Amino acid sequence: MNVVHYTPIGLVHSPFTEISGMPIQPTAAQGVRGSVVLNSEFAAGLRDIEGFSHLILIYHLHLVREFSLSVKPFLDDDEHGIFATRAPKRPNPIGLSVVRLVARNEASLDIENVDILDGTPLLDLKPYVPQFDAPDNVRIGWFGGRLSRIRQARSDDRFG
Repeated sequence: MNVVHYTPIGLVHSPFTEISGMPIQPTAAQGVRGSVVLNSEFAAGLRDIEGFSHLILIYHLHLVREFSLSVKPFLDDDEHGIFATRAPKRPNPIGLSVVRLVARNEASLDIENVDILDGTPLLDLKPYVPQFDAPDNVRIGWFGGRLSRIRQARSDDRFG
């Protein structure tokens, strides 16, 4: 198996200093403010970012120490395969969130709808473009009618 190595390009800052009680998706983090601070050598890569309302953040779930191929996710009491969930205990602990861009200040971005732990290493960020990122005719598997509970969904100790 090949080893893949990534170097963080910056850090995500948020009001969440511990996993317990943190929103589990950006939808459950409406209005929560945070920031992305890029390492200075990557600041030039933010040119023209202000024209986008939303960003996709790709980050390393740095507190995940093990993975499981079967998990009981936050919105269900039944177990599912890890790849059929958005649970953090993944073979490669990579997180993805769509956040709202509020402002840019040099190498720092003010963001909103943050469901990410403070100090999380940022691997990449990309502009959210609905024509690329929101496909038609989507099926949502076992999530079904469970999504009505997402705005209140908070993490607990099952993935800490």
